Amino acid sequence: MNPDRPVNLPLSRLALAMPVTAAASILHRITGIVVFASVFFLCYLLDRATTDPAGFEHAAALLAAPLGKLGLWVILTSLAYHVLAGVRHLLLDFHLGDTPKGGRAGAWICLALALLAGVVLAVWLW
Repeated sequence: MNPDRPVNLPLSRLALAMPVTAAASILHRITGIVVFASVFFLCYLLDRATTDPAGFEHAAALLAAPLGKLGLWVILTSLAYHVLAGVRHLLLDFHLGDTPKGGRAGAWICLALALLAGVVLAVWLW
């Protein structure tokens, strides 16, 4: 057995050494899953809100609770990032920013705009 082989993969060090383009791509996939899963919750809220006045009050109470606001913030922030990353990918399809330097810049811009959207949404919800 070769003594120079690593025994385990230090995931914390691997995550920090990941290029920003890889992190942006992984985050795009994760937010896609969050957006897909949140459709069911949002459809439930829409169903409750449109059935009768009591259902509307129930849906409003769910979204007025702190946990409901946090969930809505996660959904909207995920949607904002997913849309921004999707636009970034569309620009890459048109060969805008498809160099390594342009890819890194686009990933940083996408992350910064998503952070800004998250802050704006947090201020708006609370």
